[in-house]
Amino acid sequence: MARSSAQSDWTAVRLATLVELNDRIREFDDPGDVAYAAAELLGQTLGVSRAGYGTIDPEAETIVIERDWNAPGIQSLAGTLQFRDYGSYIEDLKRGETVVFADAEKDPRTAAAADALKAISAQSVVNMPIREQGGLVALLYLNHATAREWGDEELALIRDVAERTRSVVERRRVENRLRDGEERFRTVFENAAVGMLEIDADWSISAANAAYGQLVGIPPERLSGQNCLAFTHPDDVKTSEQALHKAAAGPKGARISFEKRYIHADGHEVWIRSNLAKISGQGPTARFLKVVEDISDAKRAQAEVEDQRHLLEILNETGAAVAAELDTEAIVQKVTDAGVELTGAKFGAFFYNVINEAGESLTLYTLTGADRADFDRFGHPRATQVFAPTFRGEGVVRSDDITSDPRYGKNPPHNGLPRRHLPVRSYLAVPVTSRTGEVIGGLFFGHPDTRVFTEASERLVVGLAGQAAVAIDNSRLFESVQRVNQTLEERVHQRTQELEEAHEALRQSQKMETVGQLTGGIAHDFNNLLQIVSGNLDLLRQKLPGDATHLRRYVDRAFNGADRAATLTQRLLAFSRRQPLMPKPLDINRLIPGMSELLHRTLGETIEVESVLAPRLWTVEADPNQLENAIINLAINARDAMPDGGKLTIETANTHLDHSYAAHNPEVSVGQYAVICISDTGVGMDAETAARAVEPFFTTKEVGRGTGLGLSMVYGFVKQSGGHVKIYSEPGQGTTVKMYLPRLLGKYDEQVVEPVGGWKEAQGSEVILVCEDDEDVRAYSAEVLRELGYRVLEAADGPGALALLEAEGNVDLLFTDVVLPGGMTGADLAREAAKVQAGIKTLFTTGYARNAIVHHGRLDPGVDLLTKPFSYADLAARVRDILDLPKG
Repeated sequence: MARSSAQSDWTAVRLATLVELNDRIREFDDPGDVAYAAAELLGQTLGVSRAGYGTIDPEAETIVIERDWNAPGIQSLAGTLQFRDYGSYIEDLKRGETVVFADAEKDPRTAAAADALKAISAQSVVNMPIREQGGLVALLYLNHATAREWGDEELALIRDVAERTRSVVERRRVENRLRDGEERFRTVFENAAVGMLEIDADWSISAANAAYGQLVGIPPERLSGQNCLAFTHPDDVKTSEQALHKAAAGPKGARISFEKRYIHADGHEVWIRSNLAKISGQGPTARFLKVVEDISDAKRAQAEVEDQRHLLEILNETGAAVAAELDTEAIVQKVTDAGVELTGAKFGAFFYNVINEAGESLTLYTLTGADRADFDRFGHPRATQVFAPTFRGEGVVRSDDITSDPRYGKNPPHNGLPRRHLPVRSYLAVPVTSRTGEVIGGLFFGHPDTRVFTEASERLVVGLAGQAAVAIDNSRLFESVQRVNQTLEERVHQRTQELEEAHEALRQSQKMETVGQLTGGIAHDFNNLLQIVSGNLDLLRQKLPGDATHLRRYVDRAFNGADRAATLTQRLLAFSRRQPLMPKPLDINRLIPGMSELLHRTLGETIEVESVLAPRLWTVEADPNQLENAIINLAINARDAMPDGGKLTIETANTHLDHSYAAHNPEVSVGQYAVICISDTGVGMDAETAARAVEPFFTTKEVGRGTGLGLSMVYGFVKQSGGHVKIYSEPGQGTTVKMYLPRLLGKYDEQVVEPVGGWKEAQGSEVILVCEDDEDVRAYSAEVLRELGYRVLEAADGPGALALLEAEGNVDLLFTDVVLPGGMTGADLAREAAKVQAGIKTLFTTGYARNAIVHHGRLDPGVDLLTKPFSYADLAARVRDILDLPKG
């Protein structure tokens, strides 16, 4: 009866303890608080010295105790303990067995470590293991400072408390992780720089962040409940619907990416890239997350690059067409057609002067955009006050509204345009002048709207006028040759051959000059656009998070496209001899061996490379970087001509080009030259192909494998360096290209080029004044410099920059574009800045280095230039290098 009564009492204690445990831990969120409450209750109920709960690492054989309950006078064991320091019973725990010993000194597992156990008040111990999925994960333990027997009822209670505690602790940890994850997601959602919204199964918006509200022009709190297609451009609704259906039908987390347009609340279009994924549920319970990125700037920049590329194609096609044309009327018609397309004119005309067989001067014209019969009734154009400056060759006339020009209307008997004349408000006229100074005629373009023609339009038409002048000169020369041939039959063979050779040399020279005019005319604006695109892509790539792999891939592709466009412009400038060179005294025999590794890597293992260097080779003066580029270009051409492998030979020699050689090569100067011969064993070329090999955009390679500018670049660089290029080739026998560079005579100092070190950030409070008329380029430059730690002042033109300099009083560096609006160039600004602040340092930048700082193809002495487009690293390095130079 007593036994039954004792069991009944213990059962009551057990139930009361578990009920109290539930009451104590119900309100706790922290797993540590739950474990401590369980330990405290057990310790107090069983009257032991210590009770605690810890997580176990079976491999390391350690237990981590966050908190434990201790009776008065007992020290806490919180921290990490090694089981092996207190006996060998860890092996029993790993098997899932409860470890109980009444006296550490008597138990064989702990006898050797009894003193250590007694030192931590644990002579008597219960270790209750907790396992999950077959592994040991936690431990509920009770310690008593002296020997103590543990009853079965006590062990059962400990086991119940252990299991209950483990269950609650793990549930609290899972709940906390879920709550933390939700809070982190909500924080990211609300503060993300890109638009984010949650969509229900009926495609209604359940939540949207501030960035999305800015994209559509509606506060996010007003977006809830609206259909997510409500802001989509009507033409893009179908694309969005298809993406939503695809996401709904696909698995959770599968991302659907597409581009479309929004209509902002104020009516303007916004291009976005949308990433859509299902995050939970199916069918009517499905929920979606949509991440929206504004790509309007990238789309605009891409369109501008495409427009510029289209302009280049038109210019190149027109140049090639008129260069090969010998009929004057056909030439001027092609030029007029091209001018209308390039400028956006409604109609255009080319009035030009010709001399007929009777020696009479006639003014003829071509017309584009209108019926020629509409003009025939007006007779020949007269030199009115509006027309006269063009026919006199006095310069370009460009007007946003010609009817407001004081010269307009002063052409009696007409007061303004003749009756039934095509309406003209915007007006652009450019004289066409031959190389002898004779005004051949004029290009005239009109549009019924105002403010149509821009400064860029003017530059394009000036380039076209140069093309027309060259082509008409060639046509006249050809006609002159024909007339001479008709009257001087006995001298026809010899004279014709001489004239044709001179004509070919002249045409090549003038063609190169024309390409230079055209390239220079657009290089500034084109490189500014490339600077905006590549610069902002560079900043974007640096700021992308490390896990944004797909975004980084898109940026890299766009960056590669911009880099290819920049390379195309640089090669055009090289061919037309418009690139700024930095020539130095150069030993070619030292340069070529240094390129050995690069050549082998570029050409591959199937190409054998041999160098034959002449002893005591003469020194030349050339830009070493451009010479290396020329050799690499020729080596790549040779590799492409040897698809199955072969041999590339690079030879150097001293030579003298005499009068006999110069007679057959009119552009060559008699003198001493160092020559570089690059020969291959490839397929070779026939005579016609070799004759055109250096023409820009001429290539025998398949589409997509070459731009046709490699040899053109080599030709332009060598010519700009005062040298000569000769090609020898036969089909099946390979090709040899010889580059002749003039010998450098007189005394000179050998220059050593130091390697460029890594860029550094600002030191102290250095001030940089940025002067750039293009707002986007200026914004990019200023942002980079500020990120580097500099204090930056910004100006859009020279007078504004000088005003800032005078107000600031102490500027460390002027960073200015060469081409600025108004009458002040970057070079003018640098000179005036030196008067305001003596010793100020200057770094120029430009997309096309005109004559302001470049003369005879070389940078002026002491000028530092950073060409566009430049990268973040380029700008950082050049600015730091110049600032670190001593003042003087």
